[in-house]
Amino acid sequence: MDNTEKLILAVPKGRILKELMPLLEKCGILPEDDFTDPESRKLKFTTNHAGLDIIRVRAFDVATFVAYGGAHLGVVGSDALEEFNYSELYAPLDLNIGRCHLSVAMLRKDAEKEEPRSRSHVRVATKYPHITSRFYAEMGIQAECIKLSGAMEIAPSLNLARRIVDLVSTGSTLKANNMVETEKIMEISSRLIVNRSTQKTRPKETRHWIEAFRKAVK
Repeated sequence: MDNTEKLILAVPKGRILKELMPLLEKCGILPEDDFTDPESRKLKFTTNHAGLDIIRVRAFDVATFVAYGGAHLGVVGSDALEEFNYSELYAPLDLNIGRCHLSVAMLRKDAEKEEPRSRSHVRVATKYPHITSRFYAEMGIQAECIKLSGAMEIAPSLNLARRIVDLVSTGSTLKANNMVETEKIMEISSRLIVNRSTQKTRPKETRHWIEAFRKAVK
């Protein structure tokens, strides 16, 4: 590999990273010790490959780093790919990790009273305004989206919005906040992504890592 400029792999913090670690190992990627040190505040890490470094960022930011060339490859949920729809990203591989789904949810008492598609206008608290707007527009419903980065489940009880659109894995957070799913929007999984410019200018290196991840998934 060309060591004059290192390739940067962007990975997400949190739950997906735990599922990703065995795949990195199968790919032969071993990050420096600080990567697994919970006390470390570093964001960029070397690996056992002289031509590859890893950055660890928020899950939603992986797509942005790769799209704008701050990183060359990344691992990101298909929810972020759908929300941002960056033309600069190529997603060649489903890694079959981080599986969950994106759903509309309401307080149980509200969901029992109302048909999900009975209104012409809805207010929704969500991290996904573009996906949400498109979902409702396809049904002829105007969605007023209030963008939140977290704590979505508390919004209905505070009368911020009767509906939320958020990721659902086990459903335990919804249940704890007296909420239920009313409609499923899409299934989610994590994908390997590549910056399109990097794919053209450094095809041998990017192809090497795409195939390494492909074999790891199998």
